Amino acid sequence: MKILLTNDDGIHAPGLEVLEEIARAFSDDIWICAPDEEQSGMGHALTLTRPVRLRKHGERRFSVTGTPTDAVTMGLRQVMDGPPDVILSGVNRGANLADDITYSGTVSAAIEGALAGIRSIALSQVTNKEGAATDDTFEAARAWGEKVMGPLLDTPLPKRTLVNVNFPALPADRIRGIRAVRQGFHDYSRGTVVEGRDPRGFKYYWFGLQAIEHTLDHGTDLEAINEGFVSVTPLQLDLTHHASLGELGERYG
Repeated sequence: MKILLTNDDGIHAPGLEVLEEIARAFSDDIWICAPDEEQSGMGHALTLTRPVRLRKHGERRFSVTGTPTDAVTMGLRQVMDGPPDVILSGVNRGANLADDITYSGTVSAAIEGALAGIRSIALSQVTNKEGAATDDTFEAARAWGEKVMGPLLDTPLPKRTLVNVNFPALPADRIRGIRAVRQGFHDYSRGTVVEGRDPRGFKYYWFGLQAIEHTLDHGTDLEAINEGFVSVTPLQLDLTHHASLGELGERYG
């Protein structure tokens, strides 16, 4: 089995090392192509206005001066000696739950893989304090990654779909199991922008520093993580709201 690894935290991120550990439980044919630097929150961005450079860090290990989507594209078209059987993205330091997936570079890298017709899985480690990495930050992912991956590598998945996995911020022995769940919902309506001034007196702004309201609806990824389970969510690339097609068709008919 040939596996391509990528992420949005960068080629030197500790979560990528964890992902490689998980992948090597299933194969020795591992390739890595990830961004040079952290690209969190880049979503499905593609670099179009400047050249992307490819750097080699070792055998089958590369980075790109671009986004997670760029990394997957370069991995498939320039780096590998043939298409992979699986693309794994992560392990992200921080959750990618509910509507967060629309911003996530981790999930978007898996989306790019799904668009190429390759089985793609995004993996993220929820943390108690987002951004605070410690030696045991990825304990849950290390302990449960192989258990989650085994069935995902064997389960038939429809075309243009991917899987989003999140590990709870718990010691491995306190995780209650694995749940297949739907995407939850965050309330971003109360979001704020924090204003500051740099040493020269110019204004700057920070996004995403405030807590986000969310609803723990039954059967969602948010509920699963809150209750101590690993969440596994299948996602589709078709964003069409099919229920509205009929009404809109009548209005334009």
